[in-house]
Amino acid sequence: MEQAILKNMAAIRVISGVLEIAAAFIFLRVGRVDSALRLNAMLGLVGPLVFIAVSALGIAAVAVRLPWYKIVMIVLGICLVLGGTKG
Repeated sequence: MEQAILKNMAAIRVISGVLEIAAAFIFLRVGRVDSALRLNAMLGLVGPLVFIAVSALGIAAVAVRLPWYKIVMIVLGICLVLGGTKG
């Protein structure tokens, strides 16, 4: 099970990376700053969602081995990262 979760975590990150690279090529192809900014705004939403999804999978994998208070600390840490990087 742990190997499957690890593969899913990696797959989500690969998909996210491919989206970022594709967006860069679209920026260059469109050649307009306003269009690039709109696309960049959409990508800005994808990043935190990827972070949350990968973190949730990781927490699900280690939850069976960790005491509840450590899981709470991990979740709080994720919330702090999201809150601290919020515009």
